[in-house]
Amino acid sequence: MDKQAERVLRLEEAVAHLTRATDELSAIVARQEREIARLSRRVGLLMEREAEREGEGGGIPLADQRPPHW
Repeated sequence: MDKQAERVLRLEEAVAHLTRATDELSAIVARQEREIARLSRRVGLLMEREAEREGEGGGIPLADQRPPHW
């Protein structure tokens, strides 16, 4: 094989590896996007639930209460 053919072969191998890495990273990003969307929905639901609970209680939030040993 001459030098130019070897160079072309090395470049084709490099492109194949980069293509595979790009495809793998794309799949990871897509999975993370779905996970972030799911977690964002759960956080929103928890915030709504906590807001309802605070609205119903009308008392001092637990985080602001003095501990019983004071």
